[in-house]
Amino acid sequence: MTMPIFKATTALVALSAAMTTAAAAQSTLRLNHNNPPDHPTHISMEFMADRVAELTDGEIRIQVFPNAQLGTQRESMELVQNCALEMARSNASELEAFEESYSAINLPYIFDSEEHFEAVISGDVGREILDASVDNGFRGIAFLTEGARSFYGQKPILSPADLEGVKVRVQPSPSAIRMVELLGGSPTPIPWGELYSALQQGVVDAAENNPTALTNARHGEVSSHFSLDEHTIIPSVVVISNCAWDDMTPDQQEAMRTAAAEMQVRHGEDWGKVSDAALEEAQADMGVTIHEVDKAPFVAAVQPMFDEVAAQSDAVAALIERIQALAEDSGS
Repeated sequence: MTMPIFKATTALVALSAAMTTAAAAQSTLRLNHNNPPDHPTHISMEFMADRVAELTDGEIRIQVFPNAQLGTQRESMELVQNCALEMARSNASELEAFEESYSAINLPYIFDSEEHFEAVISGDVGREILDASVDNGFRGIAFLTEGARSFYGQKPILSPADLEGVKVRVQPSPSAIRMVELLGGSPTPIPWGELYSALQQGVVDAAENNPTALTNARHGEVSSHFSLDEHTIIPSVVVISNCAWDDMTPDQQEAMRTAAAEMQVRHGEDWGKVSDAALEEAQADMGVTIHEVDKAPFVAAVQPMFDEVAAQSDAVAALIERIQALAEDSGS
C-alpha cells in the first residue's frame, strides 16, 4: 500500500528535523592557546573539556589546541570575536584591547596577596569582568591564575634603577608598556613564541613572567637571574564566542559554567605547587639565581598608573576601588 504523498512528505520533514536537531545537539568547540601541552593551563583546560563532555553526555566536546596552533593570542581573540573560532585562552593583559575592564586587574601591585587576588576573581567583581565583554562578541567563563610575574634576564633587577636602558619584552598591553616605562625600562612587545630566541640573541635584555616561563618555555636556558619583584598577578582567561554560547541549550550552558568553575578552583589550588617546583628546577637544573627583592621602590614608581587608568573610564575607576576594598575582606 502506497503512503499518501502528504503523509510521506510530513514524515520526511519530521525525520529531517529530528536529524538536524540531533546534529545541532552535538558539537565540538575548538579552544586555542599558546602554551605547551605540559603547561598547567593546558592540563586544566583538558580537565574542563572532560567535565563538559561528562556533564552533557557527550553533546558538547572541547578540543584543546596548544602551542598557538590556531593563531597567536591576539589572532585567536579576533577569530573568537568574529565567530570563526569557538574558544580561546588569552590573558588579562592582552584582553585590555578587547574589553577595558581587564585593565583594572592588570595594575601593578593592585593585589596585596594571593588571597586578595582569589577573592577578586572568585567573587562578584570577577564575574562582572568576565561578563563585561558580551557586547564585544565574547564572554569569559573562567580565570586561571598564573601567579605573580617578575623580571628575569642576564642580570638581577633589584630596584627600578636596574631597569634603566634595559629592553624588556612585554605583552602588547598598554598597562604592561606603561609599567615598564615608569620603572625606567624600554618596553618591547614581542610575541611569546619568539621570546626565547629574542633573549638568546639579545633582541631584548629581559622579560617578565611567572616562574614556569623558566622551565616550561625553557627561558632559564637563556636567562641566569630571576628577581622576585612580583609586580603583577595577571590571570589567563578562558573565553567563548557569543555564537558558540548562544548555540548551546540552557542546560549545556549551565554545564559549561559548572565545568569552568571547577577548573578555576582546581587550577588555583594546584598553582602554588607548580610555581614552587619551577623555581626549584630552575635553580637546581638550569643554574638560575633567584633574588628576593625589596618591592617598596617598585610600588612607589608605578603609583601614577592608578590615577591614569582610573581617569580613562568611570567604570574602571569603580572597579579599582572595589578591588582595593576587597583587600581588607581577604585579610590582606
